[in-house]
Amino acid sequence: MRAFPCDYSHSVRCEPAQRFRRCRLTISSVRYTSARQTTCQVASGIPSGGGIRPNSVKETGKASLKSRDFDVRPLLVIWEMTQACDLKCMHCRASAQPHRHPRELSTAEAFNLVDQIADMRVPIFVLTGGDPLKRPDLQAIVHYAHRRSVKTSLTPSATPLLTREAVFQLKESGLMRLALSLDGSTAQLHDGFRGVAGSWQRTLDAVEWSHEAKLPVQVNTTVTRHNLHDLDNLVELLTSVKVVLWSVFFLVPTGRGQICDLLSPEEHEAVFAKLYAASKRVHFHIKTTEGQHYRRYVLQQHAQGAQSTTVIADLIAHAPSGVNDGKGFVFVSHTGEVYPSGFLPLSAGNIRREPLADIYCTCPLFLSLRDVSQLKGKCGRCEFQDVCGGSRARAFALSGDPLAEEPCCSYIPVTRGGGLK
Repeated sequence: MRAFPCDYSHSVRCEPAQRFRRCRLTISSVRYTSARQTTCQVASGIPSGGGIRPNSVKETGKASLKSRDFDVRPLLVIWEMTQACDLKCMHCRASAQPHRHPRELSTAEAFNLVDQIADMRVPIFVLTGGDPLKRPDLQAIVHYAHRRSVKTSLTPSATPLLTREAVFQLKESGLMRLALSLDGSTAQLHDGFRGVAGSWQRTLDAVEWSHEAKLPVQVNTTVTRHNLHDLDNLVELLTSVKVVLWSVFFLVPTGRGQICDLLSPEEHEAVFAKLYAASKRVHFHIKTTEGQHYRRYVLQQHAQGAQSTTVIADLIAHAPSGVNDGKGFVFVSHTGEVYPSGFLPLSAGNIRREPLADIYCTCPLFLSLRDVSQLKGKCGRCEFQDVCGGSRARAFALSGDPLAEEPCCSYIPVTRGGGLK
């Protein structure tokens, strides 16, 4: 097992992140293969389930605490429609390229995936890429999902394919939300991130087109060393353009993402503080992706502001189980491979061979990721393990073990059973 690098200085030499690996891993008694070689067997027994654990401070009201059993169905399914994209993003998970892959799911297979998601009653279906606009059947798929009452969100790339007409057509087809990436408050910073001039302005134009079409719009931001200094300015920009949600992604070094761009544990905490402070004054919701330990930070802040009789243990006991890689979350690739997330490249099967529900509910990889008793290191000892659980994708990227401790968390767990105040 490789040790997590301790040097976070800017002089760290950038190494390409690991791609889909061909090694064989063993998690306790569960054996599976990474990348495209896994064949999951039905496991006997399913660990106890949890409920929705929102990452957003503003999404922690009573209405959002409805219990949901993540062993029965995920909260959301993300489908990578294609890896084709005309941007050249420096942190791209998919290492996207201009041309579509010949083995992409067909339109008929896409409709079948929608049918499965409808039958599973998955609350959220996200169409991503690459750039979904590179597929000529995008509107037909959105329309079919709408007919099947599947709530669908789309994450297009800000290229010339993203036009006002396209936004209105997607709205008319039944799209529920548009999610746009914005990684800086200036064109220089964002376009440098995305590798194509004009991407920043087109993103802001798309926000306005969405408002005109009455299509809710969220913004996704990946936080790395390149834009860490710009977060306050970005908050001000988002406040002015009226988005409904800011989804903050914390880098996982996979695809084009590089280890030297990864924030240190202390820098993660500093970003958490900024997000929490912003959540108290902005009109939009704030959530995190691959920043599971933000939930721990939020509970700690609630405990500090609560009456003296309230203890962390009480807050943890009443907090629902947190969404994590393979736990309420599932990713389907452009060729039908099923992963715990797009940042955790361990395949659990393929929807061309077996139903998505069977893969999600019975594959040993998914079962192990939903069983917090299998977590290792300080995550295995942490009192926040069910609320948080750490990024399983980042643990794998840095150690090769998806059940290893979160490498970017500075929190030291309280001894279990020792009075958690």
